[in-house]
Amino acid sequence: MDVRQRIGQNVQRIRRAKGLSQEELSHRADIHQTYLSGVESGKRNPSALVLERIAKGLGVDIGELFKR
Repeated sequence: MDVRQRIGQNVQRIRRAKGLSQEELSHRADIHQTYLSGVESGKRNPSALVLERIAKGLGVDIGELFKR
């Protein structure tokens, strides 16, 4: 599994655990919902700044997105 897939799975797992829809998280992170969907599916290669916004939207440290 490459890092994009790992990050995507972690974003999706954390988002669902917090009861957030993709729409709500994309609003909190100020990114487009289709872009967030691409991140979660491992098809997008988000920048560090986008990952930081997603982490803040989820209310977690950015390191949580990289965990195995």
